[in-house]
Amino acid sequence: MVTFSFKDYGDNLGTRPLGQRVREKLIPLIEQNDRVVLDFTGVDVVSNSFADECIAKLLLTMPLSELKARTTFHGLNPIASECVLTALQRRYLTIAQ
Repeated sequence: MVTFSFKDYGDNLGTRPLGQRVREKLIPLIEQNDRVVLDFTGVDVVSNSFADECIAKLLLTMPLSELKARTTFHGLNPIASECVLTALQRRYLTIAQ
C-alpha cells in the first residue's frame, strides 16, 4: 500500500487544471500498486471542479468497483468529503447513461 498526499499540491485544491495535473500523477500510482491511500490530511478546501477533474474522472479509466478496490480515502474534512462524493456520483451517473 502506498500513500498519495494531496497536501503536496496545496491546502486549497480548487481548479480543474490542478485537478488534471494531480490525476495524471495519480493514475500510474494506482496502476502500479494494489492499493493507494488518497490522503487529504492538511487540505482545507476541495472544490467541486477539482474533485471532478482529479477523482471522478478516474471513472473514465476504470470502473467504480476497481476504483473502490484500489483506493481508500483518508483525512477528508466533512465539506471536502461531500464535494468528492458529489463529484463521483455525478460522474458515475453520466457514464452509466
